[in-house]
Amino acid sequence: MSDILPSAKQTEYRNKLEFTFSNKMWLTGEEILSGIAIEQRNALGFHIPRMFDKVLDIKNCYLQAEPSNSIRIALRSFALENNLSFYDIREHKGLLRNLIIRSSSTGELMIIVCFGEQDQAGIQLVMEYLLTGFPQITSLMYTVNLKMNDTIADQNILSWKKKDHIMEEMEGLKFKISPKSFYQTNPGQAYELYKVVREFAGLTGKELVYDLYTGTGTIANFVARQAKKIIGVEYIPDAIEDAKSNSILNGISNTSFFAGDMKNILNDVFLSVNGRPDVIITDPPRNGMDEAVTHKIAAINPERIVYVSCNPATQARDLLILCEKFDVVRIQPLDMFPHTHHVENVVLLQRKKEVSTVVSTGDAR
Repeated sequence: MSDILPSAKQTEYRNKLEFTFSNKMWLTGEEILSGIAIEQRNALGFHIPRMFDKVLDIKNCYLQAEPSNSIRIALRSFALENNLSFYDIREHKGLLRNLIIRSSSTGELMIIVCFGEQDQAGIQLVMEYLLTGFPQITSLMYTVNLKMNDTIADQNILSWKKKDHIMEEMEGLKFKISPKSFYQTNPGQAYELYKVVREFAGLTGKELVYDLYTGTGTIANFVARQAKKIIGVEYIPDAIEDAKSNSILNGISNTSFFAGDMKNILNDVFLSVNGRPDVIITDPPRNGMDEAVTHKIAAINPERIVYVSCNPATQARDLLILCEKFDVVRIQPLDMFPHTHHVENVVLLQRKKEVSTVVSTGDAR
């Protein structure tokens, strides 16, 4: 197990932040003890841990570079000046619900505003303000989320007079990022992560590789030039379309991508059509792999498995199953999230060598 690989940037390292509008601002101890009545309780910031309805109003965020702070502060002021309602999560009403800011190393900027009401006049007022006030925005998007939860993966996200994606670049490769697409939030450290994955995979140009939970195909396209064929699988159809576009964009012709639930798509028919992989790269979400998927990977029995995880606890759980047939050879943790206890962890597993047993009938003395 190697030492944790540190992040070169300790502040302004994130390329994506999601802020919440709330009419229930969290008051600090100093504000409460001051005795000063605070009439205005609207906030735009982060949720307080273990208090779903309280939001800390952020004055300055050190996690993302400008113009992130400027846009958030200006939009909050504009909303207050125009009496636009901030979301009430208990009552499930209010126009302004969430603000998502995504940036890229290429200088492009995506803004997604999530509204909690079908108020076309209010929506137009906000979107036109952002359009004219911040010309550096290259992708201006919005959605109306009337559900009880904040996730927008199942929502229709619309473009407002701008393009519907931003572009990221890594080692000469270009990656298209749509509103629902996953891309590592620390892009500088993501490059170090992908280099570790490529090294662990040990590709020679002859291998068939399965990239499970491929997202927008970032890892798949990153290692494609060192492999014979890459098969990527991902649950979100929009991400798979981006993965295909990224291969075309970079002139990569040895990749194929499929959308579907991993435990349903990774079956014997799929293997017979696409071939049994020599190497499996898997990068599941925080809850790890479904137990059926883990057992299926063990049954496929590739030469190597490279398991990438943002949650070493669920990774360890899955390794207990895989270690029946595989040896853990190398472990490389990376600090993807400075100032937190979280790490990204890469584990290389090698198929166990069959132990040949020689039976002697001779004198054992």
